[in-house]
Amino acid sequence: MTFAALPDKLRSALAEREYTKPTDVQAAVLEQEALGRDLVVSAQTGSGKTVAFGLAMAGELLDDAGELQRASSPLALVIAPTRELALQVSRELGWLYSATGARVATCVGGMNPSAERKVLRSGATIVVGTPGRLRDHLERGALDLSALKGIVLDEADEMLDMGFRDELEAILEASPDQRRTLMFSATMPRQIEAMAKRYQRDALRIATVDKGRSHEDISYQAVTVSPPEVENAVVNLLRFHEAETAILFCATRDAVRRLHATLQERGFSVVALSGEHSQQERNQALQALRDQRARVCVATDVAARGIDLPSLSLVVHVEIPRDAEALQHRSGRTGRAGKKGTAVLIVPFPRRKRVESMLRRASIKAQWMEAPDRDAIMTKDRERLLEKLMEPVEVTDADRELADRLMTQKTPAELAAMLVHAHRSKMPAPEDLMPNTPEARREAQKERHRPGFEDTVWFRMDIGRKQNADPRWIMPLICRRGHVTRNEIGAIRIGPDETYFQIPRPIADKFADAARRTAGTDGDEESINFEASKDGPRVAARENRKGRSDQGYKPRGPGGPGGAKAHSSRKPHGKPSGDWGGKPAGKYAGKSSGSSSRDTMSDPFGDSSGRPSGKPAGRPEGRSEGKPFKKKPGGKFGGGKTNGKDRGKPGSHKKFGKPKPPSN
Repeated sequence: MTFAALPDKLRSALAEREYTKPTDVQAAVLEQEALGRDLVVSAQTGSGKTVAFGLAMAGELLDDAGELQRASSPLALVIAPTRELALQVSRELGWLYSATGARVATCVGGMNPSAERKVLRSGATIVVGTPGRLRDHLERGALDLSALKGIVLDEADEMLDMGFRDELEAILEASPDQRRTLMFSATMPRQIEAMAKRYQRDALRIATVDKGRSHEDISYQAVTVSPPEVENAVVNLLRFHEAETAILFCATRDAVRRLHATLQERGFSVVALSGEHSQQERNQALQALRDQRARVCVATDVAARGIDLPSLSLVVHVEIPRDAEALQHRSGRTGRAGKKGTAVLIVPFPRRKRVESMLRRASIKAQWMEAPDRDAIMTKDRERLLEKLMEPVEVTDADRELADRLMTQKTPAELAAMLVHAHRSKMPAPEDLMPNTPEARREAQKERHRPGFEDTVWFRMDIGRKQNADPRWIMPLICRRGHVTRNEIGAIRIGPDETYFQIPRPIADKFADAARRTAGTDGDEESINFEASKDGPRVAARENRKGRSDQGYKPRGPGGPGGAKAHSSRKPHGKPSGDWGGKPAGKYAGKSSGSSSRDTMSDPFGDSSGRPSGKPAGRPEGRSEGKPFKKKPGGKFGGGKTNGKDRGKPGSHKKFGKPKPPSN
């Protein structure tokens, strides 16, 4: 299919941008059966969907002669989830309809609302904006939707995820019933299906997302490094690839700030993009990238949608994405419109299993490799220098005169060496990285201790997850029984039947004496035994695993012990929080209140990612997670029902506060 059926002015605009053949989504919206109908379109990022819905709206904006229809209020409205995406859409529609005389108005948060209202009053043909700002203009009477013929929801799934349902429904309810509604979404969750059913008429479904093809233009690499060397790996990756434009994704604003400052100090031309920057600062950063005044952008996921930089060829995931969808949206900033790109994940040694699982869910095959070292970077530099010197250049008479003068003072070999030195001096020096050896990986995965906890003693309590042990009352219990403060308690590890915690060795004897003296002084706590442990939680975890294997323990799975069939009515365990290991299931489950500054040793009762390893050893089959448990024979504390008589018990609501139920 070609663009032959389009009006001349649109064909000319496409030709100027070197659009010779429509992409799959563009061809789909131009098919005869799609003309004039409501559409629900699934299209991957970078597939040309902005131009696609721009072309799809041509019938509503132009008459049969290809001329712009006249109206006193907007004819088309495009709603996008983020400011960056709205501005990008506005630019795309601006050049597409420039020859027709259409006026495109942009309404986004962070910009001057008075100036936007002035543009709206002056007669905008197409309005592009974010849900919150558009609803504000609508309620103030600045946005008139009475003549609206078409409305586009771009990245509809993302807008619903961001909580814009009320704003979208308000705008859709205020628009004319006879409008045409186009929904573009990367995924089709049930919320999108419900919205389409409610606000569209006989919508045509178009799906151009193909997981097998969505990664063809992006080369994925996974680089394993020691956790402290992530920033050095970033420096070496930038030097190795020397991309025309690169974007580095971090998880938080603080991480963006630190990495931006680090790269500036190393001599990179870099800008930052995160939620703490104003809209003007964001626009300036993106313009610097387009003008090549900056070559590197450090950003949070706020930039994962809406940035379209034609020269962007490298995406680096400095911090691992939260899920497979975030990975794809970040990586989708490169490899757009048929161009090739590279996406690199920096994977600390302990996080490899998690990344492998994420890649499998996203159907991505990545090349696992080591970070480029100094020798590899120098080799690349030599290759790039030779290619650059071999390029044809125009030489003036002044240049020849200078060359002759240099030849009289230096030999050709000396001049070549000086040229190489001048070339290298402009670039940041590469970093020396720790060798990726088994010894280095083992060293990197060792426990990391906060100051003062390099030498500790493990203590054991004879309650665990099966008794609903909870950090919220374990921490005060340890402080009260051992006469210590929370700052004198190290890691806490909650196992199936026991809990381990660290006490600095200099005060370990004092703690043990206090724990013995205070036994039995507070309700039923005399049944909770405190004792020093030579081996600590790691040996206990190994013994638990060994016990399961000796008993013929099988992994959880459909049809097996602990599998889906046996536990179909059981509530799932909560995810772990902080350094406390897995949350105890049941009545006292809740979020940990522990400090994030605690050491980050992996949970010995779970896998290396810190997630619970499944059903605790010895957990009774068929036990209901939410039922209160009773005292066990022998008087050992089992949690007990909470009432006014239970004051002082670890499970008491009155003394320790009623914990909130786990969030879903």
